[in-house]
Amino acid sequence: MPAMNRLSARAVATLGFGKYADGAGLWLHKREDGGGQWFLRYTIHGRRREMGLGSSLEVTLKEAREAATEYRAQVRANKDPIKERERIRREADHNRNLLKDIAADAFEARKAQLKGDGMAGRWFSPIEQHVLPKLGKMPVTEINQRDVRDVMTPIWHTKADTAMKAMQRLRIVLQHAAALGLDVDLQAVDKARALLGQQRHKAKNIPALHWKEVPAFYRSLDEGSVTHLALRLLILTGARSGPLRNIREDQIDGDVWTIPAEAMKGAKDKTNEFRIPLSTEALKVIDLARAHAREGYLFPSVRKGVISDMTMGMFMQRRKMEARPHGFRSSLRDWLAEETEAPYEVAETMLGHIVGGSVERAYRRTDYLEQRRKLIERWATLMAGDVRD
Repeated sequence: MPAMNRLSARAVATLGFGKYADGAGLWLHKREDGGGQWFLRYTIHGRRREMGLGSSLEVTLKEAREAATEYRAQVRANKDPIKERERIRREADHNRNLLKDIAADAFEARKAQLKGDGMAGRWFSPIEQHVLPKLGKMPVTEINQRDVRDVMTPIWHTKADTAMKAMQRLRIVLQHAAALGLDVDLQAVDKARALLGQQRHKAKNIPALHWKEVPAFYRSLDEGSVTHLALRLLILTGARSGPLRNIREDQIDGDVWTIPAEAMKGAKDKTNEFRIPLSTEALKVIDLARAHAREGYLFPSVRKGVISDMTMGMFMQRRKMEARPHGFRSSLRDWLAEETEAPYEVAETMLGHIVGGSVERAYRRTDYLEQRRKLIERWATLMAGDVRD
């Protein structure tokens, strides 16, 4: 049996240039600059090999001997230590770079840009539901356009909007992986779209009443119920259904309703809260709604929480109407375009739309509140006509 443990810690530190055997295949190669390298010589499948074990400045004699013992055991098991080490490294790299992990990291990085830090799940759910179940455990560096095409094919035509969102999210995840220094195919999504072809599904606009028909509908909402009052305020303000249904008394200051940033679509920070001027007619509706208020909410549901969008939609459906609540925003926008001389920026701001690029918005300090106040009062007068409460 060959001699072992020939070296000492002092010798490792003081030996000059040359190669020195510790025994049983463990060697120390000292360089002229004073540094050194541990390596293990072994024979596997009739082939002699040398395996580096690290710098003698970083790996102690004891650690080098322990590593050599482990690798000699692998040789006795008819395994090549060099190949085993490479295999373990590959598996570790794959585990660190799985699509599901990169997607989670990308989502975490984008939370500050998303409404409510993305807690509602709208950003992550398309990729979570339609991509990760099949590709989540795959190394992101191995994903190509055929993989993307295969997971999108089942929903490409039947759930077109969801498929497009999932593809857009996946593109962002691949960009995030590239930013991490991973060698990914940034064109995989675009090439997959080419393979998938044109979608048969065509997006449909939400049905809306022509603005000339809205006043008659508004005046028919005369019961004073939560549903009637919510629809009336929805029409008068041009707000989205979500903020309108969740309106609270503490959001109203005089004749201004301030929607919190977290309730605004596309809001990224607290500067994105949105003020809506309230017309005289809108203030009357709010006064009537206070009789129904519960826990600060003006439009509570019968049991708990607030009135749902479906409640308002079903009300219109029972009246045999094709139009839906969200369509009143289109009615207002068309009226602004056809019957007023409102500048584009003011008209778009009436609906809470983001106007201009980030630099332009940074320099623009107005939300056109006074201009919008005059326009919303005209709209309210058109709606109310001779209606009396």
